[in-house]
Amino acid sequence: MLVNIRIDFKIADVGSMENSYAKLDALNEKIHNNVKVLEEVTLKTCNRYEIYLILEEDINIPTTTFIVEKDDNAINHLLRLASGLESMIMGEDQILGQIKDARKKAIKEETIGPKLEKVFTKAIHVGQSIRKNTHINEGGVSVGSGAVELIEEKYGTLKGKNVLIVGAGEMGTVVAKALLDKQTNAIVVANRTFDKAQQLAQDLDGIAIKFKKMDESLHKIDILISATGAPHPLINKNRLSFLPPEHLENMIMLDLANPRDIEEDVKELKVQLYNLDDLRYIRDKNVEKRVKEAEKAEVIIAEETVLLKDALKQMEITPILSSLNVEAEKIRKSELEKTLHMLDLSDKDAKKLDALTHSIVDKMLFNVIKNLKQAVSNDDDETIRAAKKILIEYS
Repeated sequence: MLVNIRIDFKIADVGSMENSYAKLDALNEKIHNNVKVLEEVTLKTCNRYEIYLILEEDINIPTTTFIVEKDDNAINHLLRLASGLESMIMGEDQILGQIKDARKKAIKEETIGPKLEKVFTKAIHVGQSIRKNTHINEGGVSVGSGAVELIEEKYGTLKGKNVLIVGAGEMGTVVAKALLDKQTNAIVVANRTFDKAQQLAQDLDGIAIKFKKMDESLHKIDILISATGAPHPLINKNRLSFLPPEHLENMIMLDLANPRDIEEDVKELKVQLYNLDDLRYIRDKNVEKRVKEAEKAEVIIAEETVLLKDALKQMEITPILSSLNVEAEKIRKSELEKTLHMLDLSDKDAKKLDALTHSIVDKMLFNVIKNLKQAVSNDDDETIRAAKKILIEYS
C-alpha cells in the first residue's frame, strides 16, 4: 500500500503550514505505531510538506488537516508534482531538484526500498521528459522569478536598487538568477556558510557580508529578500527599530522562508512585508500558453501512471514467484541426486534425466505462475495474499 500524506499551499497559508509540521510528524509517528512501515520518503519545501509511505497493509488515516491519497492517486500526484503541474507557479523547475534531493536523502538514511525507489525514479524521469517534450517551463519560471515580479509590481523598476539577499541556499540562488538582468546592486548574506554567500554574490556581481555584519548595511537597503532554513525568525521590529522611519517606510521585505524569517511586527514600522502567500496572486504572463502545454503533460502522466502501476503490481508477486521457484528447484535437485545415486547412468543419460525433471517442474508451475500474474492484472489482492501466506510465510 502506497500512501501520500501532505499539506501544501493549496490548502494552507504560510502560518497554517508552520503550525502543521509537528502535527504531520505526530500523525506519521502514530501510523508507524499502528502498522508496519516498509519504506518512507519525506519531501519538504517552502510551500509543501509531504510524506510517502509503503505500508504492509491498508489503514484508515482520519484527518481533516492533511490530504491523504493512496496507490494510483498518490502515484499520479507525484508525477504531476515532478512535472511542475502542482507548483504555485506552473512549470517551475525547482521542484524536480527537490524531489531528487528527497530521494537521495532517503537513500542515505536507508528508508527507501524497491517500491519507492521505482516510484521516485519514474517521477524524475517523467518530469524530465515533460520538460523536454513540452514548453511547460518556457521562460524559466520559478518562485524566484515570481518573487521578482511581485517586487516590480509594488516598487516599479529594480534598476539601481540595493537588494539584500539573506540566505545563500537553494531559494536564495533561485532569486539571484531571477535578479541577474535587473541591474540591481546586490548584497548577499549567508546565515551559515560564508563561502556560499561569496559565490552567490560573485554570480550577481555583488558583494558578500557576514550575517553578524548585516545590521550595518540595512540603512542603505531598499529591498530585503530572506530565504534561509533557520528554525526561528531572524528579523523583527526590534532589530529594525534603529533605522530612520522614512527609510523603513520605503523598504520592501519579501520572506520566502518557511518557517518564516521575518516577524509580522515589522509592519508596525510601515515596512512593506510580503511572503509566500502573496506569490499566489502573481500574474503569470505565459500562464495561458503553459495551460495548453499542461494538457500535453497530462496525457503523458496518465500513460506513465498506468505503466508504473503495472510495474508495482508485478513487484507484488516477485517474491512469491522467487520463493516458488527456489523451493521447486531445491526439491528437484534433491530428488534428482537421490535417483542418480541409485542408477548407473552415463553422463548423457544423466543430462537427459536432468532436462526431464526441469520440464516437469516448469509445466507444473506454469498454471500457478500464470494465475498469479492474472490475479495481479485483476487486482485480486485476496489471491495474492493467500499465495504470499502459503509460499512465503509458511516456507
